[in-house]
Amino acid sequence: MATVLIRRRFPRLSRVTTFSTTAKCKAESGSNKSKQKKEENPETANTRTESAATIQLLNPLDYRVSYNPSAYAKSRAASQQHTARNSGQALGDTFTSPGTAQVQHTFGTASSQALPPVRDALPKPKSKPVLEQTVSALLSVAQTKEEAEKGKTEMHNSKEDPRVFQKGRPEYRSLSYDKFEPIETLPLEESESILHSVAVCKGSQSPGTITDYFCRLSRLPVEQHAVLVSELRFNTLCHCAVKNIRLFSTSDLIDILKACVRLVVPPTHPLLNACENEFCRRVWDMNLDQLLLVADCWRCLERSVPSYLSILFSYANMHWKDLTLPQFVQLVYIIGEGRRSPVDLKQKMESMILKYLDSFTLEEVGAVCLGLFKSLSGISDHIMRKIADRVSLQMEDMSTYALVNVLKMLRYTRMDHLPVMKKLGKVIPARIPTVNIQGIMHITLTCSSLHYFDEGIMAAVAMSLPSKVTYCRSKDAAKFLWSFGCLDYEPPNEEEFYSSLIEQMHRKLHEFRKFPEHLLTGLLGLAFVKRFPEELIDYALRDEFVQKTRSSKYELKKDLFTLSKSVEIECPSYQGNRLPPQLYEEVTEMVLNFAEQEIYVRPEIVEAVSLLQSMLGGPEYVKNHMILPHTRSSDLEVHLAMDGHPIPFNLKDPIPDRKLKDIGVSLTDDLMTQLIKGRSNNQSPVEVENADRTPGQERGEEAQTPRTGDRAAFSGAPLIADARLQLEPKLGRCLEALPSLTLNRQPQGVKLAIQVSNRNHYCYCSKRLLGLHCLKRRQLRQLGYVVVELPFWEWFPLLKRTRLEKLSYLHYKVFDPALLSRAG
Repeated sequence: MATVLIRRRFPRLSRVTTFSTTAKCKAESGSNKSKQKKEENPETANTRTESAATIQLLNPLDYRVSYNPSAYAKSRAASQQHTARNSGQALGDTFTSPGTAQVQHTFGTASSQALPPVRDALPKPKSKPVLEQTVSALLSVAQTKEEAEKGKTEMHNSKEDPRVFQKGRPEYRSLSYDKFEPIETLPLEESESILHSVAVCKGSQSPGTITDYFCRLSRLPVEQHAVLVSELRFNTLCHCAVKNIRLFSTSDLIDILKACVRLVVPPTHPLLNACENEFCRRVWDMNLDQLLLVADCWRCLERSVPSYLSILFSYANMHWKDLTLPQFVQLVYIIGEGRRSPVDLKQKMESMILKYLDSFTLEEVGAVCLGLFKSLSGISDHIMRKIADRVSLQMEDMSTYALVNVLKMLRYTRMDHLPVMKKLGKVIPARIPTVNIQGIMHITLTCSSLHYFDEGIMAAVAMSLPSKVTYCRSKDAAKFLWSFGCLDYEPPNEEEFYSSLIEQMHRKLHEFRKFPEHLLTGLLGLAFVKRFPEELIDYALRDEFVQKTRSSKYELKKDLFTLSKSVEIECPSYQGNRLPPQLYEEVTEMVLNFAEQEIYVRPEIVEAVSLLQSMLGGPEYVKNHMILPHTRSSDLEVHLAMDGHPIPFNLKDPIPDRKLKDIGVSLTDDLMTQLIKGRSNNQSPVEVENADRTPGQERGEEAQTPRTGDRAAFSGAPLIADARLQLEPKLGRCLEALPSLTLNRQPQGVKLAIQVSNRNHYCYCSKRLLGLHCLKRRQLRQLGYVVVELPFWEWFPLLKRTRLEKLSYLHYKVFDPALLSRAG
């Protein structure tokens, strides 16, 4: 073992300069180079000498995964693009994760240049971007080794791993094909004798003889299979079988199909065409075991057989009450592998799950969940909760592969099952180092999709990922970035973690043309935590990439809009590509139309607007709109003069100025106790929230306590100021703006951006703000607004209280002397 240190001149690296790993000293460079040319197409990198960085290449060649389903080793979830955007909800509630993504491009893997927000201006990218000029040479040693070892480590057989459940009961031997069944190897001399007989007889053999020939030839050594299939005499044998296809017994025909599986006959072979047609004709004369076995063989052959499956499902529908437990589980597996959900079977499947749930092995529970997930078979909350209940009690005994399949289904059904998630936080962190990279991705994505933050899980993922990052597909890298950004978590090894993932995004740049949503997924996740890799952003906003997003099955215009506007606000020095103005207008109109129909009319917002208008003097003092449409949630904008009086600004219809009326609300001890529910004796809700957040989340934001002695004099209302008022919610996190941008504020007062939050803005069962809303509040402050929140845990209970209590609360929130002191 040796650590490979390579010094190169890296151009303008910001925040991402150190990468570490171990690399093997010996590599088979010949075969590796050919692999690299197939998978990577980097141009020759020209190095520049603007700044220096020491790089330790990420190339975990000594990472090994042995076959062990209980540790999710040699197992990863099959690619599920249909659930790639399942981490969001309504447009105004939360940010939906873009889907899953591949772009043949001339960029080579390169250093990640991060845009420093609000810092020195960066020069406009030259005609040949830095991304094309750097790391190809650096990666030449490591990448070739990585490609050579990849097949031995992280790659796995996706057809075999979902079949682990079949090893748990002997009944599956008659329902499925076992590729690992021991067979006696056929000597080469005997195979030559068989082929000679085929050539001599020229199709005159009986069906029984033909079947025997297939079975015996399939016992040849594996290395001889490809030679045999391309042999002219074998094709003659296949032709004989096709000609006599209706003369075979069903068992003989199944034996021939199993022989084709062993020989890895191409899925489009004429013999398989004839077999499929014949099996479709015989379905109603076969028993369910035979039907399921044939379906399993088609799966092993990677042949799509929609007609056969349709007939199989009809047969199963008619004989539903006769299904045994193994038959049911195998059927659900076939349904999942076929990626189609028979509508007429849904209710019956739920009843069978309930019937057998307590009898399933834990691997069978995982297999059922995976089948439902792959086929997009939605199930009722009641059934999913029953499954989760059992898993939460036996998670320690469950293989990680089966557990990940259950998590996929929890994610798909958006099931907020707290016992499962709590138990996951105890069980999974210790397993993370042995889990396949795709398994880690699904665990992480489940947490972010369900808005569930567990620092133990996220920290374990972050520590394990850098050494495995080169095994990430573009989808995996993007989902990791999205998940950490969505939960607004920057781990202890944040620089190594983010550097390694950004580097992998560069390596996978060629994949984004096929799956553009992956690039946007990753870049948005980075934007949430204030990281902006310039060249990836420049690539994502260029015209040809924007055009490519239009062919995606996902709606990506809003994601492009959010990314571009965020760069515009947070990175004024950026001089790369930008979205065309007409796209801005189109998406803005789309978002505002949605807001008018779904967001502005929500009861908690309508009530706040009405009361603020009444308190401040009319509609001209409050504006219910989206200050930042790209963040997809509403704001109640209020302007205050330096003397504390509201300023009319929402002047659609000019009206005479009105003065603020003294409504005479007294904030008594009893009233304040009622308003702030669930508070401990010595902590405010915001203090509790801040205690739950990591130091990195409070960076640049000071928590300040309102000066209670000034409150009554400022507002003009007869307030009672005593020691208890010091327990009022602190607005420090919401009020702090970046010092470098305070000049953007109007000198005559302060602009408030009042946030009427709801549960979807926060992590589950937590007061931890999600990444999109952290981004929004950060950008509002940078534009000169003071963010004031009406947190849901305070405002929602008040909606059921008297008008006077609600007015008192709003008066307390708006007329805070700390607001003007910060504006000054």
